[in-house]
Amino acid sequence: MSKIRILLADDHAVLRAGLKLLINGQPDMEVAGEATTGHETLVAARELVLDLVLLDISMPGMSGLEALRQMKREQPELVVLVLTMHEDVDYLRQALGAGAAGYVPKSAADVELLSALRAVVRGGVYIHPSHTKTLLEEMLSQGKTVRGGPGDPLDALSDREREVLRLVALGHTNAQIAEQLCLSVKTVESYRARMMEKLGLRSRAALVRYALERGLVS
Repeated sequence: MSKIRILLADDHAVLRAGLKLLINGQPDMEVAGEATTGHETLVAARELVLDLVLLDISMPGMSGLEALRQMKREQPELVVLVLTMHEDVDYLRQALGAGAAGYVPKSAADVELLSALRAVVRGGVYIHPSHTKTLLEEMLSQGKTVRGGPGDPLDALSDREREVLRLVALGHTNAQIAEQLCLSVKTVESYRARMMEKLGLRSRAALVRYALERGLVS
């Protein structure tokens, strides 16, 4: 079985050493490279064969967010998981908007990080529960509702499509959604494709952001 090849992008040597020890200790993962700046991250992403980039937001020179945007422009299919000390939900919005597949605080436990890595590399989306809670509370305080005005594209979704959208936003993979809803994985993929077309969205991260903004997860 081939291992998940991960690029560690963080300017703190001690943290990288700890992450490398943790990741290389897993039977299904390995650290394929390291980077300490945004520029080094871009170069490594171009030159290495990778499955995933574990990216810090705050790095010298080019920020992690700018590196993320550039990587996604060059390699739209590259999976990027943000690992950061920033708890501000605005950074989460920016990261998802730039194409990140997940957002994990550095305060998270090792087991949470490993779960996040495995989830996003399988095509899922991972948002730490503390951030999801903050987003939901913020939307409630601002009085955001699920439905918009006339012609709202959300109204075009069937009940099943809306349920699939909710489960995607909660970070479930296609296989997990299929099991929960007693559907085939192919059927779930079809629902997701139709949803994205109806909503005018192009990535899982965009689906998650949309579901959070519209209050579809609780």
